[in-house]
Amino acid sequence: MKNPIKEKITISLLEKHHSADIAQLAVCLTQEIVERTGVNQFDVDAPLATSLCERYIENGQYHVLAAQFENHIIGFGALCESHSLYAEGTFGILQEFYVLPEYRSENVGKRLINAIAMYAKQKNWKRLELCTPPIPEFDRTVAFYKDNGFEITGGYKMKRLIK
Repeated sequence: MKNPIKEKITISLLEKHHSADIAQLAVCLTQEIVERTGVNQFDVDAPLATSLCERYIENGQYHVLAAQFENHIIGFGALCESHSLYAEGTFGILQEFYVLPEYRSENVGKRLINAIAMYAKQKNWKRLELCTPPIPEFDRTVAFYKDNGFEITGGYKMKRLIK
């Protein structure tokens, strides 16, 4: 028996008028990380995130592919282009990736990752990189990425605030 949800999910590159929806899902992503880790690492302001998303998409700095079901965005992956010597050229960074929990068992994430990989190939990027949320709280997330072609390369995500 066919699953009607899976058949009705579409994946497409979004334009800036979807920025508020993308920002809201980014807030959901950061809230989930905070809830699971118990550490308030993020303070995402939805209006600011919407404004930044609009500007980044308009400037071509930010590329968002999204899964939609019945005209609602149920998941997204946001990409930025980068360049490095170690990667031997241009590559994509998957800055944010999120699928609403109620759709995670519908292979939405897998389809979205595959669409992102096809997009990266069209852009002639050498590779995709991402940073996972903290482990062990997100071991399943790491397993998902590994199951979908990503390799662990080591290291930590680090930041230094510029004030």
